Amino acid sequence: MKHIARKRFGQHFLTDGFMIEAIVDAIDPRPGQVMVEIGPGLAALTQPLVERLGRLTVIELDRDLAMRLRAHPQLTVIESDVLRVDFAELAQDGSAARLRVVGNLPYNISTPILFHLLNFIDVIEDQHFMLQKEVIDRMVARPCTAAYGRLSVMLQWRYAMENVLLVPPTSFEPPPRVNSAVVRMVPHLNPAAVDGQLLSELVQVAFSQRRKLLRHTLGQWLQEKSYAGSFDVQRRAEEVPVAEYLALASKVAAQRPSPASAG
Repeated sequence: MKHIARKRFGQHFLTDGFMIEAIVDAIDPRPGQVMVEIGPGLAALTQPLVERLGRLTVIELDRDLAMRLRAHPQLTVIESDVLRVDFAELAQDGSAARLRVVGNLPYNISTPILFHLLNFIDVIEDQHFMLQKEVIDRMVARPCTAAYGRLSVMLQWRYAMENVLLVPPTSFEPPPRVNSAVVRMVPHLNPAAVDGQLLSELVQVAFSQRRKLLRHTLGQWLQEKSYAGSFDVQRRAEEVPVAEYLALASKVAAQRPSPASAG
């Protein structure tokens, strides 16, 4: 029985054989590697992946699709919302192997998924995701560009990223109204030691009014934090490189009173 794509799950199924082969080649799965696929759908990527790997774990929210996938002898199927999945539990117990994570992410929740995976970056070797091209443009954007924003800073802090492949709407059924692309995300081995929650708050404030100078947003936030250091707020948020946001977050955290002194 043919599966009808469900809008509430943001389903667009990859059907272009040439593009499927190109994506699998970009991922380069090897026998024995521990891989997790998010949103396998009709198994367009799943089958060529598992043929190279031997075994594959898939996460599928759609009950009907999960039931079909369970019939495959080489798949471990997790029927769940990916935002509820603990990827640390999926990593092999007592093994040095880290997870390789892949998927055609639903465009309507792609950003929450990316931030969810940040919580498990220590057990992840790399990530390859098909996303809306506009989202990938934001992920890899450089300062002083319109696409540069909170997503750019938060992800570039933890990953080296590149847009590896453009995927046109005609590669899907039903075709989405936007272009897609495949991004490669490799965790930095030695990322800057920064309080992620503080950095997220700082960057969110900075980009809250991106047309205004930072003195109207981040400048006021720094005053509320009683920040005594120097930082040029006569710029717009998009003019500040990732490294400067990381350094500022570290300085703000360093001058916070310790619990003992606060008492």
